[in-house]
Amino acid sequence: MSQLFEELKRRNVFRVGIAYVVAAWLLLQVADLVLDAVTAPRWVMPVFLLAIAVGLPIALLFAWAFEMTPEGVKREREVDRSSSITQQTGRKLDRTIIVVLLAAIALLLVDRFVLQDEPVDEAVTDKSVAVLPFVAMSSGPDDEYFADGLTEEILNSLAQLPDLLVSARTSAFYFKGQDIPVGEIATKLGVAHIVEGSVRRDGTQIRVTAQLIRASDGFHLWSDTYDRPAASSFAVQSDIAEKVASSLDVVLDEDQRENMRAIGLRNPEAFIAYQKGNELYALAHGDQDRLAMLQRANTYFDRTIELAPEFPTAYEAHADYFAHVIIDSGLRDTSSSMLTDARDNLERDLENAIRYAPTETRRLSIAFDLAFLTGDWSRLRSMLGELVKAGECVKPSWLDTYAFAFGMTEEAIILLEKRLECDPMSYPGWSNMAQAIIWSGDPEAAIEVARKGLISVPHTRIKEALINALISAGQFDDAEAYINSEFREQRRVFRTRMALAAARGDAKEVARLLESYGPNIDDTDLADLALSGNRNLANEMAGRIDTQPYGYLRLMTAVLTCNCGAPFDLEATPDFARRIDEASLPWPPGSPTEWPLKDW
Repeated sequence: MSQLFEELKRRNVFRVGIAYVVAAWLLLQVADLVLDAVTAPRWVMPVFLLAIAVGLPIALLFAWAFEMTPEGVKREREVDRSSSITQQTGRKLDRTIIVVLLAAIALLLVDRFVLQDEPVDEAVTDKSVAVLPFVAMSSGPDDEYFADGLTEEILNSLAQLPDLLVSARTSAFYFKGQDIPVGEIATKLGVAHIVEGSVRRDGTQIRVTAQLIRASDGFHLWSDTYDRPAASSFAVQSDIAEKVASSLDVVLDEDQRENMRAIGLRNPEAFIAYQKGNELYALAHGDQDRLAMLQRANTYFDRTIELAPEFPTAYEAHADYFAHVIIDSGLRDTSSSMLTDARDNLERDLENAIRYAPTETRRLSIAFDLAFLTGDWSRLRSMLGELVKAGECVKPSWLDTYAFAFGMTEEAIILLEKRLECDPMSYPGWSNMAQAIIWSGDPEAAIEVARKGLISVPHTRIKEALINALISAGQFDDAEAYINSEFREQRRVFRTRMALAAARGDAKEVARLLESYGPNIDDTDLADLALSGNRNLANEMAGRIDTQPYGYLRLMTAVLTCNCGAPFDLEATPDFARRIDEASLPWPPGSPTEWPLKDW
C-alpha cells in the first residue's frame, strides 16, 4: 500500500486532483455570476456540475497514465525514470494551486463585500412601487388627514395599472412617522421604488412636493412641486400618478389614463372624512369595543359617501358595522326591526360597492362576502375558484370563515400568498395564512409562517395564530411559555389557556377556566363547551343560536373558532343543517388539532 501511495505522489496524481478541484470550484463561482447576469436557463448550471464531476476521474487517470516531458506528453511507461521531470512538474502544480487559491479568496472577498452590499430579492420586479404617506407640513386640525387622503388617491390611481405592482395601503402606511431608510422600507415591502412627498396647506392653497426614488441607490428618478388651490388636488394626484408610471416605463394608453383618473374620491373634504372613518375602523378591529367604534366610524363614512357616492371602499367599510350586528345577534337578543334595518343596510352597501368597484375581480370578491353573509353558500365554491384563477391581489373578508374548515385551504392559501405579495405588512394576511396552513395539516410550517409574520408585524392576531400552531404541533410547553410572556388582556388569556388545557386533556384546568372566565367571555362559549367535551351543553347552545334569524353565521364562526371539527351535532341545528346540505359542504369538518376531551 505504501508503494502505491508513493507512486501516486511521484506521478503527481494528488497534486492534479487538488488543482482540478480548486480550479473547478473557481470556475463554478464565475459561471454562477455570469449565468445569473445573463438570466441563463436553470438547466445550464447542473450541466456544468455534471461535466466537472465526470472530468475529475478522467484527470486523475490521465495523471497516472501520462507524464509531461520536454518532448511533450508521453505514456508513463515509455519515460525513462532517470530523465523523468515529475518533480519539476509537481512544483509547477504547487504554484498553480497557490495562484488558483488566491484567485478563489479574492472572488470570495469581492462577492462578500462588493457584490452583496445591496441584497437583491429575486422576486422583486423593477416595475414595483410603494407610496409612503405624504408628510403634513402644516398643522391645521385636518391637514394630516388631507395628506393621508392625497397619498391614498395616488396609490389607488397607480394600482389600476396591471403592469405595475403597487404595495397596498396597509403596508405603505405601516411606516408612517417612522424614520427608516428608503432602501430598508423597500426591502420589507418587496418593491424597487418608493414615492414620498409632503403637503402644506395654507387656507385654500396647497403646496405638494413628490419624488420617485430608486431604492437600490437612492437616486431620484423624478420629482416636482405643485402650488395649486386645494380644490384642484385631484389634478395634482392624477399628474403625480401619471409621472410615476411614465418614469417606470409603464406604457399608458388612453383607457388606462381614464381608469386612473376615474378612481378615488376626487374631493378634498371626502379625503378627510374617509381617513377619519378609516382610523376608527382600524381601532374597531383591535381591542376596542367593536360595534361602538364601527358605529362612530360610520358617521364619517356617511359623509364620505355623501360627497363621493361612487367610492366603493367607503361602502365596504360602512357595511362592516351591519355585518357584526347581524352576527352578534346569534348571541344576544336583538329586535327584529334592528335586524331588518341591519340586513337592508348591509345588502345596500355591498351592492353599491359591487356596482362601483373598478375591476371584475374586485366585484367578485365583494359579491363573495355578500353571498356568505346572506346565507347564499351554494355559489361560494365556484366564486372562490374564479378568484384563484384571476390571480389578483384580492381576498374576501369572510374567506377564512368559509374556506378553512371545509376543505378549501389550498385555494385560500393561493389567495393569501398573492395578497401578502401586495400587502406584506398586513397582520390579517399573516394571521390568516398561518391559520390556513394549520387547517391544511402542517402545523410546523404554520409556526414558521407566524414567526416570519411577527418579524414584519408584531401583532396580537399573529401571536394567537402562533399559539394555535404550537398547540396543533403538540408543542405545549412552548405554547404555555409564549402565553405567559405575551398576553395580559383577559379575553386572550382565557382563550389561549383554554385551548392549551383542552389540547393537553387537562379536564380540571378546563373546568377551572370555564368557572373563572366563562360567564364573561360570551364570544367563544360554544367553542369552549366543545373543547371541554360537554356535548349536551354545546348542542343546547347551538340549538338556541340556530333559532335566531342569522344564527347560521354565528354557528359558522364557531366552527372556525373551535378548530375542532364539529363543535355541535348537526341534528341540533336544523336551519344550519339545511344550509350545509344545500351548499354541499362536508360535515363534520376536519380537525387539524387533537382534542382529547372531545369524543365526537
